[in-house]
Amino acid sequence: MYNDFARIYDKLQHDSEYEKFANYIEEVFAKFGKQPKLILDLACGTGRLTHLLARRGYDMIGIDISPEALDIAATRAADESRDILFIQQDMTDFELYGTVDAIVCCFDSVNYITCLRALKRCFKLCKNYLNPGGLLIFDINTPYKFEKILADHTFIFDFEDIFCAWENNYNGKTNEFQLTFFEKEGEKYDKFEETHVQRCYKIEEIKNIFDGLKMPLKGCYNEFSFAKPKKTSERVFLVYENK
Repeated sequence: MYNDFARIYDKLQHDSEYEKFANYIEEVFAKFGKQPKLILDLACGTGRLTHLLARRGYDMIGIDISPEALDIAATRAADESRDILFIQQDMTDFELYGTVDAIVCCFDSVNYITCLRALKRCFKLCKNYLNPGGLLIFDINTPYKFEKILADHTFIFDFEDIFCAWENNYNGKTNEFQLTFFEKEGEKYDKFEETHVQRCYKIEEIKNIFDGLKMPLKGCYNEFSFAKPKKTSERVFLVYENK
């Protein structure tokens, strides 16, 4: 996942999106009276959020399955002389050297886990590596977004020097989306394609997993707020505490 895409991923995400996530994560910490020192950014991708939180004073670890994405993240860390540990591992089967004070998993990365058993294993590992009182903060794309926004629609994006066609195929459980990129190189355009699959999870399915893990739900919120999710919410944040 994110093979050629990793190389241009930073161009396709605006800085303000990462700022929005970082600000919200800190708002969650403040709401629940937490002052974490060491944070794991699970499925960190190219590490933009990891670096942003590091700049705000947190010690950071980043885990991602893509070596291409981690190369970009590590290069940025070296350029900024930041001591961030990046580890290439699957988010459903990761291993740390010790525990952390908080875990964040953003940009609907949880939806990329398409096997319910693997999702349970991921959350169980999060519990194992969280210090007592530590928070797990993550977001998911909602059934509404899969059914009404993505569905079988096609989206076209025209960025500077990059053209992208995003085709969706939703079967009621998983959404396969085909990304076709045309990247300008001199007078020509290079074409490459990526296929991604996300699974639609109901909030109740997520809650059932954590009930089994004995991790209490601290909050379930409409995106970037502390309001309850609406029927038309496209992204929902869930916050769990390790007891």
